[in-house]
Amino acid sequence: MRHGLKQILADEFKRAVFGEARNAQEALDLVWKENWDIAILDITMPGRSGLDVLRELKKSKPRLPVLVLSMHPENQFAVRVLKRGASGYMTKESAPVELVGAVKKVMAGGRYVSASLAEKLATYLAADSHKPAQELLSDREFQVLRLIASGKIVSEIARELSLSVKTISTYRSRILEKMGLRNNAELMHYAMQHQLVE
Repeated sequence: MRHGLKQILADEFKRAVFGEARNAQEALDLVWKENWDIAILDITMPGRSGLDVLRELKKSKPRLPVLVLSMHPENQFAVRVLKRGASGYMTKESAPVELVGAVKKVMAGGRYVSASLAEKLATYLAADSHKPAQELLSDREFQVLRLIASGKIVSEIARELSLSVKTISTYRSRILEKMGLRNNAELMHYAMQHQLVE
């Protein structure tokens, strides 16, 4: 995937220099060592999540435009990453067609969102619209919500995130409380209904 995207961009930006990272730490190291015009970031990567990397990037290089390119549908992460400072969000299925335009727009200081996402954002920002319950969650709570909804038990989640079982249980309790849910079954139903898991 990285190679294909790089080729698309190399065809359009003839004199561009590219850097590639296989995981979160490599991505951060590359950004700290060089002055890039743009970072294209995935949400799902080995090591820390793309949301963690985005937070670090915006803290250390607030002016660096970050375009998030993800396999996850817009309704799962788009609003979240835009609120955290990303300059754009696009899904991998739309990437080849729209990537060059998105990169140009973001590098020019603009923001990139698809037409369908723009409509969702307009609804989200409307004065009389109330936020979906998952928007009340922190990034880590949202991550735990998605893992529970995908059928993982607390000990598996703790292992995957390198946290204690007690910490994951605390996150689970907070999620249920913030979202007004009573148990994992309701949480899973909510996640499926709102397409928060594949």
